[in-house]
Amino acid sequence: MLFCILAFVACQSGREERTVIKFWAMGAEGEYVQRLMPEFHRRHPEIEVKIQGIPWTAAHEKLLTAYAGNSLPDMCQLGNTWIPEFALLEALENLSAWIDSSTAVKPEHYFPGIWDTNVLEGAAFGIPWYVDTRLLFYRKDILQRAGYAHAPRTWQEWLEVSRRIKQLPGAENNYAILLPTNEWAPFVITGLQAGSSLLRDGNRYGDFSGAAFTRAFEFLMQFYRDKLAPVGITQVTNIYQGMAEGFFAMYLTGPWNIGEFRKRMPADLQDDWMTAPLPGPDEHTPGVSLAGGSSLVMFKSSRHKPHVWKLIAYLSEARQQLEFYKITGDLPAVRAAWQDTSFTNNLYVQAFYRQLEYVVPTPKIPEWEQIAMKVQQYAEMASLQRRPVAEVLAALDREIDLILEKRRWLLELKSHD
Repeated sequence: MLFCILAFVACQSGREERTVIKFWAMGAEGEYVQRLMPEFHRRHPEIEVKIQGIPWTAAHEKLLTAYAGNSLPDMCQLGNTWIPEFALLEALENLSAWIDSSTAVKPEHYFPGIWDTNVLEGAAFGIPWYVDTRLLFYRKDILQRAGYAHAPRTWQEWLEVSRRIKQLPGAENNYAILLPTNEWAPFVITGLQAGSSLLRDGNRYGDFSGAAFTRAFEFLMQFYRDKLAPVGITQVTNIYQGMAEGFFAMYLTGPWNIGEFRKRMPADLQDDWMTAPLPGPDEHTPGVSLAGGSSLVMFKSSRHKPHVWKLIAYLSEARQQLEFYKITGDLPAVRAAWQDTSFTNNLYVQAFYRQLEYVVPTPKIPEWEQIAMKVQQYAEMASLQRRPVAEVLAALDREIDLILEKRRWLLELKSHD
């Protein structure tokens, strides 16, 4: 009896000495990251990690509410386009000093474009956790019938193979590519490929009517004008069925669709689809894509920063990144993890590795998601071919300038401080 009492007291004492850190993770990651915790707790028995899963649909509002109520967790997973907003609120810890003193987390371990999404005015506010980007999913057999043994590598090849696909026997009612106008990504990506910065004057004004974005926008409009892409989204209700039936042969999408294509494409077409990096404007210019994904951030209000950093460093190990990929399918942010045969033997994923070498962030300002929705709205308008492109883009810039009005006012105030 005495032994049991002493053991109980010892156990209680051990618990009292443990530091509890709160970690909010979004979507399925909130559930799956639990599986990586036993090894962390084995290494760091003095730390207890309490993970709370947050649905993506509620995450932004919950974070803002917690900020206003001074009840933020110690750390969380944050979409990398949200980092500028929470950095502006001064909610995030500047991680630069932590990185400088770390041997486990170094910028050179990551894809440069992905790392850059976490850096604002030279300071790092997040550590990439997993990554995504967009590239080309395509039907190899259809492109081969059109005379292309490979995916298009330049805009010229992209347009040419599309026209050839449209001319294939029986393809009168089919399309070469699906470019849904309820997605802003293709329009922004080609704009970035053409060298547009999307915004100008220190992100104070829209630059969508500038020469570079106009050139890219005109390029994509040719696909609608020449009936190489369907206008609107109502003609394609199921992209997997549409791809399988040959209704379209190319589609820009992300890594989450590798599993879906494997699952949903018919067995006799499993060898007929492939992935490829995006075409570039010309043979000398790589086709850049979006630097997407989620990062791990530490909140400035945390009282357990050394413990939080231990967890961030642990989750940034190549071994843990690989294990997380095997559980979730999320592509690792740490390049060393990509040397595993899970990636080197996977043809579909290899294209993502090549594409991730050429990714760039969208403008790192809190207003970006509002701006992206406007790009989508005006791309849909332009695809109907009822107004000249120049007129549509000028109107888009006027809307963007209104969105950025408060930003200009704040920057003006700051300049007088």
